[in-house]
Amino acid sequence: MSLKGKLNRMKKHLSHNQTDEKRQEIKAGQAVNAENIPFLKEWEQLGAAPYYFEDSFCLIREVTYQLGEQHGLYSFAELPKIVDAWNKSEIHHSLSAKGYRSHELFFFDTETTGLSRGTGNMIFLLGHARVFSDKVVVKQHLLTNPGNEAALYKSFLDEVDVESLVTYNGKSFDWPQVKTRHTLLRDQIPALPEFGHFDLLHGSRRLWKHKYERMALSVVEKEELHVNREDDTPGFLAPMIYFHFLKEQKPSLIEGILTHNELDVLSLISLYIHLSKKILSKDAVKENNEKYALARWHLAHRDVQEATKHLQELTDAEFEHANQAAYDLSLQYKRLNQWDEAVRIWKDLFESNDVHLALKAGIELAKYEEHRQKDAESALSMTQSLLALSSLSERDIEALEKRKTRLLRKAGQ
Repeated sequence: MSLKGKLNRMKKHLSHNQTDEKRQEIKAGQAVNAENIPFLKEWEQLGAAPYYFEDSFCLIREVTYQLGEQHGLYSFAELPKIVDAWNKSEIHHSLSAKGYRSHELFFFDTETTGLSRGTGNMIFLLGHARVFSDKVVVKQHLLTNPGNEAALYKSFLDEVDVESLVTYNGKSFDWPQVKTRHTLLRDQIPALPEFGHFDLLHGSRRLWKHKYERMALSVVEKEELHVNREDDTPGFLAPMIYFHFLKEQKPSLIEGILTHNELDVLSLISLYIHLSKKILSKDAVKENNEKYALARWHLAHRDVQEATKHLQELTDAEFEHANQAAYDLSLQYKRLNQWDEAVRIWKDLFESNDVHLALKAGIELAKYEEHRQKDAESALSMTQSLLALSSLSERDIEALEKRKTRLLRKAGQ
């Protein structure tokens, strides 16, 4: 069904008045048993069952996938292989699963009543997926009544015997929201555990921000993972649909949101595989911009060896950041005391049309002549050549004039 059709259907539901008896709503604090849970048979058909805690309940829906099933580019069976590859790798990286097993990764996403971060925003669905040796299990914890949050979070905390969350923008949004709601309930439920957190939004931005205006998971999964959803309920409709569901309690009203969240956590599995392959595999297809982004990512982790490998692959490559990549490579050669290679790049960049990089390369050449070659006159000559460059800022000119004055004294002129 099209989005327009869904909205029209929503309007019909909203305009349809039912009596309080037919709604069969459960008030918070009322004794709960299976007989007074609305539409229980329909929930069971969706794979959901009640979870009871004190005088409240939530619903837990479970869906199982075979390990060999495909989601976009990858089958779920790729994840254990990726985790094994991380454990064998010496690469130090923020996405490294070294020390983990695949079932200890907790692919996690939420649906909320809004996008604000305050206490007025409520999580109504906690979804997560785990990859075991023989299957993938997706579980969703659904809040059917706002007064039953304690049951929702208690059911969730029963599941988090894991080592690391894997999310998409979870460090900034999902997990802070969980912490906020947990704080309000901390006297009723166990403490939140401490564990690692892989936020795949950051890696996606590093690799593909040059390609996409929006870095939403829906964009990344379609363009990079080739996940094509059919008749998906957009996430921005979730609050409106949920508030309508609270009035009617019909499972069919929120089924689309459950499916949307289910696909989200499955996409997190495929995206973690995809990003890991880009980092770990020499055979993974990488565009030049991706290679450069990977190099900068390794530099952020102070991994000079891996960064240098990627930058060397870009030697003579033609792409928009080619000169900057060459300059970055020259600095790695400098760190490794490979001076001939560094000087060659600096000389090429000094002759380029990129004034900004010509200035930086020329300064490196001047420093090289002064400190490595002990040749103050050559350093002075380079500094004078730099002052002749066009489009220098006042700050650049001031710094070069200071260098020139110092070198004049050093050269005895």
